Amino acid sequence: MTLLGQYRGNPRDDLGWLNTAGRPSVFHRANLPRVGLDDVAALTSGVMTLAALWLNDGDTVTNLSVISGATAAATPTNYWAALYSPTGALMAQSADQTSTAWSADTVKTLALATPQKVTRSGVYYVGVMVAAGTVPTLVGSSGARPVLTGEGNLSQTSGSSLTATAPATIASPAFKRQVPLVIAS
Repeated sequence: MTLLGQYRGNPRDDLGWLNTAGRPSVFHRANLPRVGLDDVAALTSGVMTLAALWLNDGDTVTNLSVISGATAAATPTNYWAALYSPTGALMAQSADQTSTAWSADTVKTLALATPQKVTRSGVYYVGVMVAAGTVPTLVGSSGARPVLTGEGNLSQTSGSSLTATAPATIASPAFKRQVPLVIAS
């Protein structure tokens, strides 16, 4: 018997359709499949929400995308996306979008200031921060708290009173049940 029980195949091959159905064959990595998603309250104004995302050695990440749900951002003052390493160090951030409108049910693709070439496969973190009178809901899912020793959070929060700049490190991460869909391309 193997770590996967009686299953002898490659689970990534067997479940690959979940992440690629209907998506183009250009480079992208997503943390969730496109099925079973809902409108989740993943954001709190001025607090960064981070979603775990597997990246492979050799991937080059240029853009980070998230999708607003049924609630649009009202009176945003700052919002951005950032990519963090497996150790929690900031790799790159998008430009601050300041008061640019973000409507409901809208994909936001934010370019990183510098494309990032991944040199080690592993779990990276995509951070999204919105400071606004009303933050948008995001398309995503609900996740469980880690159960086994060594499991990481699928989603977590970090920081408070954040504005235009992503923190240099993920400080005091706290479990978050709502997991936003994030796509690296």
